[in-house]
Amino acid sequence: MSQRSPCKRWGHGRIFWLLLLTLSGVLGIVGGLAGAGPPVGASPAAGRVELVLLVSPQAGLTDPQTWAKALGEAGIRQVQIRQATPADQPGIERIGQADPPLYRVTGILKGQEVVLPGARFGLGQVRQLARWLEELAVEGPPQERPPKAAFGLAAQEFEKVHADLAKPVGFSTRGVDRAEAVARIGQKLQFPIQPAPGRLPGLAGDKVVEELSTLSCGTALACLLRPAGYALLPRSEGGRLGYSLERMRPGMEIWPVGWAPEKLPKDILPKLFEFLDVRLEKVSAAETLQAIADRLQVVYLFDHNALARHGIEPEKAAVNLPASRTYYARVLERALFQAGLKYELRIDEAGTPFLWITTVKPL
Repeated sequence: MSQRSPCKRWGHGRIFWLLLLTLSGVLGIVGGLAGAGPPVGASPAAGRVELVLLVSPQAGLTDPQTWAKALGEAGIRQVQIRQATPADQPGIERIGQADPPLYRVTGILKGQEVVLPGARFGLGQVRQLARWLEELAVEGPPQERPPKAAFGLAAQEFEKVHADLAKPVGFSTRGVDRAEAVARIGQKLQFPIQPAPGRLPGLAGDKVVEELSTLSCGTALACLLRPAGYALLPRSEGGRLGYSLERMRPGMEIWPVGWAPEKLPKDILPKLFEFLDVRLEKVSAAETLQAIADRLQVVYLFDHNALARHGIEPEKAAVNLPASRTYYARVLERALFQAGLKYELRIDEAGTPFLWITTVKPL
C-alpha cells in the first residue's frame, strides 16, 4: 500500500494554513474576536457572538474559502476558521461575565454543511445561520431561554399577542372591501402588521360576506385572510412583537379561525341543547343554519376554502328532516350532514363562542 511522504503531508498542511491566513485577512480575524458587536437589527441589550468554525477532514481544500465568502456576504463578520481535532465538538461558551454577554459558538465545517449545537445549516442556508446567531445574541443559549409557546414565541410573548388579538372588531364588516377590513382591524392592534394589506394580491376588491363585528380581532383576521390564501403569523424579532401576513403553505403554523374550547359545549353554548319540535322539507342548508343561528344568537362562519374544494353550495343543498322533537345541536348535525357539512363549536380569543361550518370530507 502506498503512503504519502512526510514532505507531501507537510505540503498539504502548508497550503491549508496559507489559506487560513488569507481568510483571516479577509474577515478581520487576526487579533482575536473580543470586539464582536451585536448583530444587525438586534436590540441594544443584545449580546455579542463569536463564531469559530473547525474544519473537519470531510471538508475540501476550498470549502473554508467558500464558506468565508458566503458568511461575509450574509453580514457575519466575526469568524475564525481553523482545523479541527478529533476531540472538538459543537458548543456554546459564555466568555467572562460582561454585560451584555459575549458568546463563543463552535461549529464543525463538514464540506457543504456547518454543524452547530442543535442545528445544521447548508451552504445555501447562510442567512438562516445568521438569524440563528442573532437569536443567540438576543435571547441567549437555547437551554437558558424561557419555554416557547406556539409560533416560536416565549410564553409571555404569546400571552401579549393573545391579549392584543382578543380586542373586539367593533365595526360592521359585511360588504366592506377585504383589504380595507384587514387594515381597519390592524389599526386597533398594539403590534404592527406587515406588509400593508392593500399590497397583497387578491385581497383587495373582494367584499366580505361575514359580519364579524362581535368577534375578536384575531379570529376575524384569520377568517378574512383565509379565503384569499393568506394567514396571520405572530413574530418576535429582536424582542419586538408584530404580525406578518403570508401566503399559506402546507404544514405552516398559522393563527387559527378560533380555538377549541376547554369547557364542555353545554357550558359554552347552553342553547345548543334546548329542545324544539322540528320538521324540514326541501329547505336549503343555508336557510336552516341561519334560522338556528338566529335562535341561538350565535355567529357562524363558513370554511370557504373547504366548500370550494368540494364544490358545496349551502344555498343549493336541500335538507329534509321528519317531524320530531329534538335539540338544536342534533338538528344542526343532521341537517348539515345532508349537505356534506359539519359544525364545530369554537371560541374566539375573548372567549366568545361561534360555529365553524366546514366539510365532512377534509380539505
